[in-house]
Amino acid sequence: MNPRLRLTMMAGATLVLLAILSFLLLSDPNAGSSQLPATRFAGAIRPESPPARFALRDQDGKLITAAGLRGQPVIVAFLYATCQNECPTIAQQIRGALDRLGRDVPVVAVSVDPAGDTPRSAQRFLADQQLGGRMSFLLGSDQSLQPVWQEFGIERQKDGREHTATVVLLDASGRQRIGFPLSKLTPEGVAHDVRLLQREVAVETAAQ
Repeated sequence: MNPRLRLTMMAGATLVLLAILSFLLLSDPNAGSSQLPATRFAGAIRPESPPARFALRDQDGKLITAAGLRGQPVIVAFLYATCQNECPTIAQQIRGALDRLGRDVPVVAVSVDPAGDTPRSAQRFLADQQLGGRMSFLLGSDQSLQPVWQEFGIERQKDGREHTATVVLLDASGRQRIGFPLSKLTPEGVAHDVRLLQREVAVETAAQ
């Protein structure tokens, strides 16, 4: 290839990459007021793990698979529909993050109370939290949910003991990348880290 043509193509690819990154940054209406580090995750880095492998039905009977969600960041929460304290708080923090992003990314809530969570109670929970159409509530039997809890290091809801209140961000490959315990969960932090994961996708796309 002609050296001049090669340099021109490399310069063009660099400009495209810079344009994508600038768009992702400037499209955040709260970017200017954020005190979070621009290139460092707000949440905790999760241990390296293989891509998630769940395949469960949501509140409407639709099959949701981890493989089918790959290609973009995914927010994963662990909730139960009759929860009165932690779960509504988690749901509202996630809702706030989606609002800050300005466009939705996939959000799945995995049941931690298989005996108590039903399609109807899950639908009611999503409606009460104003997350209908924005979050999928994944249901199942104890047997089908146990591998998912184990994969994410979650303790299920039990009498006298609350479940593990953690929100996990999957990257575009489906790997667990970032974790937020409830005490550290904020709309700003989740939105910030989702954007960093989105930029990774943009960089990889531009480099291809």
